[in-house]
Amino acid sequence: MSNRLSLFISVIILISAISAKSQGYTRADSLRGILSPLRTCFDVTFYHLDIKVDIPDKSISGSNEIYYNVLRDFDTIQIDLFSNMKIDSIIHGNRNLNYKRDENVVFVYFDKTEKKDINDKIKVCYHGKPKIAKKPPWDGGFVWTKDRNGKDWVAVACESIGASLWYPNKDHLSDKPDSMMISCSVPSELKCVSNGTMRRKIDLDNGFSRYDWFVSYPILNYNATICVGDYINFYDYSVNGKDSLKLNYYVFEYNLNKAKKQFSQVKPLLKCYEKFLGPYPFQRDGYKLIETPFAGMEHQSAIAYGNDYANGYFREDYSLLKLPFDYIIIHETGHEWWGNSVSMGDLADMWIHEAFCTYSEALYVECMYGAEMALKYLNKKKFYIQNDKACIPDYNFNIEGSQDMYSKGALMINTIRSVIDNDRIFYDILYGIQRDYRYKTVSYNDIVMYFNTKSGKNLSIIFNQYLKHTYPPVFRYKLIKKDNGLILRYKWEGVVDKFDMPIKITTKKNKFEFIYPTTNYKEIVIPNMKEKNFKIADDLFYVYLNKIS
Repeated sequence: MSNRLSLFISVIILISAISAKSQGYTRADSLRGILSPLRTCFDVTFYHLDIKVDIPDKSISGSNEIYYNVLRDFDTIQIDLFSNMKIDSIIHGNRNLNYKRDENVVFVYFDKTEKKDINDKIKVCYHGKPKIAKKPPWDGGFVWTKDRNGKDWVAVACESIGASLWYPNKDHLSDKPDSMMISCSVPSELKCVSNGTMRRKIDLDNGFSRYDWFVSYPILNYNATICVGDYINFYDYSVNGKDSLKLNYYVFEYNLNKAKKQFSQVKPLLKCYEKFLGPYPFQRDGYKLIETPFAGMEHQSAIAYGNDYANGYFREDYSLLKLPFDYIIIHETGHEWWGNSVSMGDLADMWIHEAFCTYSEALYVECMYGAEMALKYLNKKKFYIQNDKACIPDYNFNIEGSQDMYSKGALMINTIRSVIDNDRIFYDILYGIQRDYRYKTVSYNDIVMYFNTKSGKNLSIIFNQYLKHTYPPVFRYKLIKKDNGLILRYKWEGVVDKFDMPIKITTKKNKFEFIYPTTNYKEIVIPNMKEKNFKIADDLFYVYLNKIS
């Protein structure tokens, strides 16, 4: 490595460390989250992950071939692999490359400059015991357990923590490989199920079998998964127009009858989502539900299912409305559109996945049970909101915001729907995002500008309030009797600068109209209105109400 190159890398690390420390983060946070020149100089086009699973040792070994297009001349790149996983070699052509490890980062040094616009690859050979998840899927890692018959059962989930906890890759959300092959060797009495379609199964001579799964669409690194177990497979088809989508289900034999009954929810669910969001995004790769030892995870075309074949959420009445659907199936399937197809480019924008996916639950309820029930369903989610911190944290540090991004985010979307006040336009926006950003990564600014452009309204300040501010707006008001009517004094409180959002109130019994509060008091007279009949549409707008006596 040249002195000039060494100095350049040192400067990059130093700048990252200073930036991270000044904001309360570690250098590791910065190296993991920032798009440095050592990452932006190449674009990953394909991964071939080929691993063997050693269940008694709770370890994996193998390689990942990283194919890439050179965007800018380089002789050094950054890839990522957790420090507890050991690199055996990094091969370029027929030569071993030098590399340096720093935290969970690997700097790879090439023998000569990789020139712009060429396509090339490196092969990273590695082994180790990947992190064991303590509380999957929220705490990422591997799960090594047994099924009811005492057979081995293995699964992995790694959304927030990152795929580099178990395989080497360019672990930044902004760079999806265009496709991927996942080869997984497991004891021959078990099966390995993964994303995409199975190309072949090869019986090896050492008591193992290798399964090759091909993903034919762009995929986020954390969405790649393996599930190992004594699975049986059954399937169905969902027909949308001329297209027939294969629905594959991998479960344990002792749960087969329960699975056939529970998974019958999938076909009507897909029809509802396709109505509002457009065609299922991964037609060639099909749709899968795979029984897993944790609640669920939206692995692309290979959804992890562990809800005990019960409606609600682990037999809890999640919706508080006793609606007869399985929350994990409905929510995780929504992620095929929100998260897997249209994806965040930075973990700080996880709200794009979770807010829109949670709102899609309500679209499903609207499709199946009507708009009134959907509104009730959404408003029950207020129970889960903590308002503990902002939904969007700092960018470039690979951190996520408040879990309010789910329920509060969904109620924000419904608030914006109410502000737009035209369902045709609102539905077109949701459908259009899926059409125009399919298989792409998007940001906060992309989504806000799309809403603004398509609605013809400036909604930026509303997104800002709900996502970057801890609390929703407070509608402060006072009712004063006057003759046979009321005087309403009202204003916004606890809002970001220049907050501008209308809200609906009753101007006649059961008739709602917009008013336009500011941070200064306004007054209107509502004739022939009794206080008991006065209402604020806080079921349509997620706000705090502060009535002054």
